[in-house]
Amino acid sequence: KTKYSKLIFRKSDTVPEELHQLVQEGFLTLRKHDCFFQDLVRIKGKDFVTPVSRILIGNPGCTYKYLNTRLFTVPWPTEGYDIKYCSPEIHDACKALIRLNDYLHIEAVKALQGQNLFETKGIKHTTVIDREQNFATSLTEKGSVSKDQSSSCVPEDDYISLKNRTSYNLTLLNYMDPLQMLYLKQEPYFGMGNMAVSWHHDENLVERSTVAVYSYSCEGSAMGESNEQKLKGRDPAVWHVGLKVAWDIETPGLAIPLHQGDFYLMLDDLNMTHQHCVLAGFSPRFSSTHRVAECSRGTLEYIFGQCELALQNLQTDSDSMALSLKSLETAVVKQVEEIHNEVEFEWLRQFWFQGKRYLKCTDWWLKPMAKLEEFWRKMEILTSLVLSEVGKKEQIEDQRNETIHCFLLVLTERQKLRKEWTAR
Repeated sequence: KTKYSKLIFRKSDTVPEELHQLVQEGFLTLRKHDCFFQDLVRIKGKDFVTPVSRILIGNPGCTYKYLNTRLFTVPWPTEGYDIKYCSPEIHDACKALIRLNDYLHIEAVKALQGQNLFETKGIKHTTVIDREQNFATSLTEKGSVSKDQSSSCVPEDDYISLKNRTSYNLTLLNYMDPLQMLYLKQEPYFGMGNMAVSWHHDENLVERSTVAVYSYSCEGSAMGESNEQKLKGRDPAVWHVGLKVAWDIETPGLAIPLHQGDFYLMLDDLNMTHQHCVLAGFSPRFSSTHRVAECSRGTLEYIFGQCELALQNLQTDSDSMALSLKSLETAVVKQVEEIHNEVEFEWLRQFWFQGKRYLKCTDWWLKPMAKLEEFWRKMEILTSLVLSEVGKKEQIEDQRNETIHCFLLVLTERQKLRKEWTAR
């Protein structure tokens, strides 16, 4: 209650049976179609392959970056988007995950509200439950709350903040079969046993947003808890989530057993104040980790906007069709070249370096990537135009030096990154 109050744990019997069935079938379908992949991530300048296999599913055009690797969402069925899946089964799996996403969103709102009401007003339990129910119902029915209605449950600002911090835009799915792993690290501080994922904070999330995790371990009858062993500590056959207070090994750590269909919520700032790890059991396990990714710089809409901004500096002569620069101002040149780098290293190379794998689910990303490549080619022309301009004698010396200096910095960075990516 004192150290882990923002962790909410729910047993599987609180989730509708039909939802369990859809989601669990979805996991197995994605596994059958080989849609889970180990990522090549970069930690302290070295590349590692993750022991866990993953796939990102979420809003079309959304990406999620962790450990210098950008993942691109397999889009879940979204109104207004034409998404062709490689099979009807994959479509159904993605649809099941958006259903789970909606369910966890409502649960997170209720949990956050429950906490806020307890903290601020200390109202009796029953009223809190009623209010949560009202609020959750109004959310599902209307998708928004009218002024008079919201006053009975939450102030408007709180409502917007609650919605922003719980509206998951993607889920990172994980799969791991511990018996296929030759070596698993031991949990170093509390003797919790084998770790599938080491202690960490989830990165790249909207501040104080909730993370919701649905767990599905493929427990056979033999995999039931070993009751005979009166073990000190946790049952090694069962998967657990471990939590600890960040930078603190004095406060006891917490290990919570995760059975088929259980889920938990990390509310508010828990992901920042605490670290979590995943402790491996014996059976294979899937999890769906729903997040509010901070993707202000990680959507197609954003990067297309950047490209258009950069290409404003390119003009075409109406008679000769010759291309030239509108401006040679240092600030303009610098901005254009930085966008050039962003398109190449944050998008094109990140995608093609492990992007072909998405074709197992959908070809949705191919068109936008072709469009980005087109933009990139034009930016290569912009770069060569700057080069030829600064080479001309009639430039004013000071301005020319300033342009060359800033231009050279971005080009040097581009050269360094190209070498790095070639090596990767």
